[in-house]
Amino acid sequence: MPSQKIETNHQDVVHNLAMDNYGKRVTIASSDLSIKITGASNSASQYLATLTGHQGPGNQNEWTQVHVFSDHKSSVNSIAWAPHELGLCLACGSSDGNILIFVAKLDGGWDTLRIDKARLLGVTFVSWALSTALDALVGFGLLNPIQKLCFGGCDNTVKVWKLYEGNWKVDCFPALHMHIDWVRDVAWAPNLGLPKSTIASASKYWESKVLNEFKTTIWRVSRSLAINLLTVVDGNNNVTLLREAVDGEWQQVTTIEP
Repeated sequence: MPSQKIETNHQDVVHNLAMDNYGKRVTIASSDLSIKITGASNSASQYLATLTGHQGPGNQNEWTQVHVFSDHKSSVNSIAWAPHELGLCLACGSSDGNILIFVAKLDGGWDTLRIDKARLLGVTFVSWALSTALDALVGFGLLNPIQKLCFGGCDNTVKVWKLYEGNWKVDCFPALHMHIDWVRDVAWAPNLGLPKSTIASASKYWESKVLNEFKTTIWRVSRSLAINLLTVVDGNNNVTLLREAVDGEWQQVTTIEP
């Protein structure tokens, strides 16, 4: 298509434009608070419509308090907005062991759903499932999105709950108990309609291991990013290379003496 000049008829700076999938119409946005739609062809352009109603941006960096949720009886440790297809929903986990889900109503109010005593020892983090029903792959899943939450807590476990007909119920029994300390964070991976779910959880756990005994002071260690190779510089001016084997054990490869 040869280049073509389009008269936008805007009264101020043009900031953005988008063309439809067929290359027949161009939508143009401007600082004059309007959006104009123009038809485009190989020979000429034709004005089609003007969309108005915008009043410009609000005051920059100014926030207004909309609502305060004060239902928890102890510290609120984690909050998470639900995926957009579930509407405006906010899940809150607290040290009181409860999870509250606040759902925005059309009249501006909020409904409150409770998962009481979700954990007797307190909730540290909550995460929404981003998955939808399996038929989402063919376009019907968004009609009945699945609502699931996972949360970690001070009892060292990860628990999963699901909304069944307006009530939240345990969806994973027994709870996922792999950590030996508090679960400090959880994150639910999107699965795009696949028949499985993946949850990452984080906890405080360290394990020490002696890789090699040296007869003098160790000054520097450096690990290779390409392979499992560790470089050690000691007080005798030697450089020692250690490599991690398949079984997880570290072996001395060589020592470079001065």
